[in-house]
Amino acid sequence: MKSRVGELIKGKGLRKAFIAEQLGITVRQLRKYETMEALIPMDKAFKLSRLLGVKVDDLYEYDE
Repeated sequence: MKSRVGELIKGKGLRKAFIAEQLGITVRQLRKYETMEALIPMDKAFKLSRLLGVKVDDLYEYDE
């Protein structure tokens, strides 16, 4: 599994500081989500997906 969070944020032209503020987290924590150092809690995943205009499933790329 690979996080697509960074590319989705960049693709929308949004700043990481803005996203982090909207989620109530630090930019450092957001980077952990991007690098898979930490998984996104479900409540934040839904909020993030709404901010990015994608489905929660789109936050990750799955290897099958």
